[in-house]
Amino acid sequence: MYNQAGAPDPINETTAPPPLSRPTKLAFGVGAIAPGITAAAFDFFLLIFYSQVVGLDARLVGLAILISLVCDAISDPIVGYWSDNLRSRWGRRHPFLYASAIPLAASYYFLWTPPANASQTVLFWYLVTLAVIVRTAITFYRTPASALVPELTPDYHERTALYSLRYSLAWVGGNAVSVWAFAVLFPMFVTAAIADGRFNRDAYPIYGLVGALAILLSILVSALGTHTRIPYLKSAPAPRRLTIGVIFGELIETLSNRSFLSLFIAAMLAAIAGGLAAGLSLYFLTYFWGFDERQTGAIFIGTFVAAGIGLVLAPFVSRKLGKKRGAIIVGLLAFVGAPVPIILRLLDLLPPNGTPFIFWFVTITNILDIGLIICFQILFASMLADLVEDSELQTGRRSEGVFIAAETFIDKAVRGLGVMAATTILTLAGVSPGAKPEDVSADAVWRMGAYYVPLVLALWIAMIAVIATYRIDRATHEENLRKLGS
Repeated sequence: MYNQAGAPDPINETTAPPPLSRPTKLAFGVGAIAPGITAAAFDFFLLIFYSQVVGLDARLVGLAILISLVCDAISDPIVGYWSDNLRSRWGRRHPFLYASAIPLAASYYFLWTPPANASQTVLFWYLVTLAVIVRTAITFYRTPASALVPELTPDYHERTALYSLRYSLAWVGGNAVSVWAFAVLFPMFVTAAIADGRFNRDAYPIYGLVGALAILLSILVSALGTHTRIPYLKSAPAPRRLTIGVIFGELIETLSNRSFLSLFIAAMLAAIAGGLAAGLSLYFLTYFWGFDERQTGAIFIGTFVAAGIGLVLAPFVSRKLGKKRGAIIVGLLAFVGAPVPIILRLLDLLPPNGTPFIFWFVTITNILDIGLIICFQILFASMLADLVEDSELQTGRRSEGVFIAAETFIDKAVRGLGVMAATTILTLAGVSPGAKPEDVSADAVWRMGAYYVPLVLALWIAMIAVIATYRIDRATHEENLRKLGS
């Protein structure tokens, strides 16, 4: 923190930070609900809403999402570097947290209220514009907020615990809105003409409003709840003349860390696979397995159990196996196991859809798989946090925001490729825009699964192979802290 003259407040240099209190940890974790809701909306609802409900061509929806992600990705390194170097009375991160709250909540609401009877061109540009605004606003919140973890604690295992809480609440918050939509909202909009409320356009403005209010509350609780830690957070570097050359030189120097490059490439592969899997998630539940909105809502309820599994499992795995080894083992179990139910259906080794076994089989395997995925995400994020001190030894600068921004940059820059791959699979399989489940042939459904499985497996396995080249373990991290005098 800085005083009125712009100099570092002495508390940063002379006072040891008190242990993190439970309310502070909880407030920090609650802040993940905002990006959790946004991610769930973009991953599960946006494609099916604009394509099957509004009627925009699925390829145009995929293109719009891709454009918004690429445009938004430009903001990531800017915000990350800016938040690493900001000098303010509220420290480096909190001004961004407060500034993002209202723009994000407002733009999220309007994303779900496209103009009625609009042409394909108008709908396309409406979606592009609102998606870019939402994505950029979430960057101004998520990047500085995530960068707080290495500042809140230097402890190898406590970082994993913080990420466990944050990621679990992100999944719980995002899926709470989804469960409410499936269990309460969509059934309210079933009509004589629309047998499934998911396909009733009038339901989505309410969905957008509830999500927007939850996003606003999440950000404010997190910002206010961690505000008292500002005096103990790391200070920005000393004032210096920043030119474009200096900025890009520092970015390149920071991001040339070998272990970071491993995580960067892994994140790229994960983003493509994640965009593909998420883009088709509701399609598989609706068209492949034939679940109605109540069954789908019940499956989403299982995510609460999965979040609990991830919350408990990640710290345990970190302590017993280490972050890298744990991420590899858990990742293989999670991502290789994810498409197994689809493979069994393609091979005709499961009972017909509509039988109780299918619902419970998909529900239970989904809970276990998502629990493992959450555990993997927590370990991956904690591995990224440990790069901060390793890089500081090499560069003399703390660059939490740059590392977080680089990871989110690649996620946004290439995740749209996964969504585009999803829309391409739908087109090749023969699932046309606006088609209800009863209008899609069994052959088209089979082709959707057959095209999806080998592509997503190849991406996930390649990601795990790249993570194996990461080099920082607990001993390395503690040695880095010793050299830095932390």
